[in-house]
Amino acid sequence: MITSTTGPQPADFADVRATNLAVVLRFVREHAPCSRADIAASTGLNKATVSSLVADLIDRRLVRETGLTENRVGRPATMLVLDGSPYAAIGVEVNVDHVSAVATGLAGERLLTWRRAFSIGESAGQDVAAVAAIVRRVVGRMARDERQVLGLAVAVPGLVDVQGVVRIAPNLGWRDADIGGDLAKALRDPGFTVQVDNDANLAALAEQRFGVRAGAADLVYLTGEIGVGAGIILDGRLRRGALGYSGEIGHVQLDPDGPACRCGRRGCLEAVAGIGAILRRDLSPGEIPVEIEDTVRAARAGDAAVLAALDAAGRSLGRGVSVLANLLNPEVVVLGGYYVPLAPWLLPAVREEVSGRAIAPEGGGCEVVASTLGLDAAALGGAARVLDSVDSGRLPGGISRIS
Repeated sequence: MITSTTGPQPADFADVRATNLAVVLRFVREHAPCSRADIAASTGLNKATVSSLVADLIDRRLVRETGLTENRVGRPATMLVLDGSPYAAIGVEVNVDHVSAVATGLAGERLLTWRRAFSIGESAGQDVAAVAAIVRRVVGRMARDERQVLGLAVAVPGLVDVQGVVRIAPNLGWRDADIGGDLAKALRDPGFTVQVDNDANLAALAEQRFGVRAGAADLVYLTGEIGVGAGIILDGRLRRGALGYSGEIGHVQLDPDGPACRCGRRGCLEAVAGIGAILRRDLSPGEIPVEIEDTVRAARAGDAAVLAALDAAGRSLGRGVSVLANLLNPEVVVLGGYYVPLAPWLLPAVREEVSGRAIAPEGGGCEVVASTLGLDAAALGGAARVLDSVDSGRLPGGISRIS
């Protein structure tokens, strides 16, 4: 319990109060509209503390009052909802031929969605300069809308360690690049945090917060881009592994005698069920959307060869998903990227393989679904990571003292 004091306060007082503010803010986000009494009853904080915390959140314009409700036992209560109108979270995804940017409000409402053409430069430094130019435009747009940027998170298709250093992003030609630090410098110390993470990790966060199975505590997201990666959420938390390199499901070997993979081995999941394998061609990133559209048209028209190829790819993908089902027992595996338009033909085979290959009955309860977030899921996940940091106590403005 937090008590009033007029003298010097303990060094950790601000941390305790920040934690309690985050608890209240998170409760309002998940249960709005709600009253101060609802918050006190559910969090265990006393009513006086809740009133003080709510007043602080209202002052920061993170929460607002929305009138009285009489559909309750006892006196009418003033209800609370998220505000957040002065704030924005930004997520960016860097891919081989484009940069996607998403800005959201505190409740996750989209304020901006951009996709801009991107050409890989001769060095990571040139690429960072190009990304910084796009970020500056997004920040400028938010400033014109009178919104303070709470943070930026950048999604990269590669291995990103726990410090945010891109150890290797083969499709971008980056190795041992401190993209976050370099981007902060290019933005001239923007006044908000800049984070970098793997694209599958951030897409998984987007699914957990905004997706078709939002709120799932055990979820795996599979990218369906040039490569196949997995973002893994277990017990409600993103799992990166000891060094940050978890989720490389695309290079699990399914068939030692199968087709060659870009990693140098044969028969990896990516080689037998990645987008290149499904389309049966080596394509540039710009060609893939057109080929996907042609494949969808042919499948709808009943083209036997295309249907057989999709069934085979779905079965290979299902073998990979069954490995995840047996190892992690997720509630749901979400297929993203270019898997989404192909999902009507991939999902039946994937689900059948998971059901047959998972040790637990009925696949251990693992459901396989297609994402509804579109191709900018990783960028949206960047914004979600910023919002997660707010939920964890990194609130805008200083911590108010009680006197």
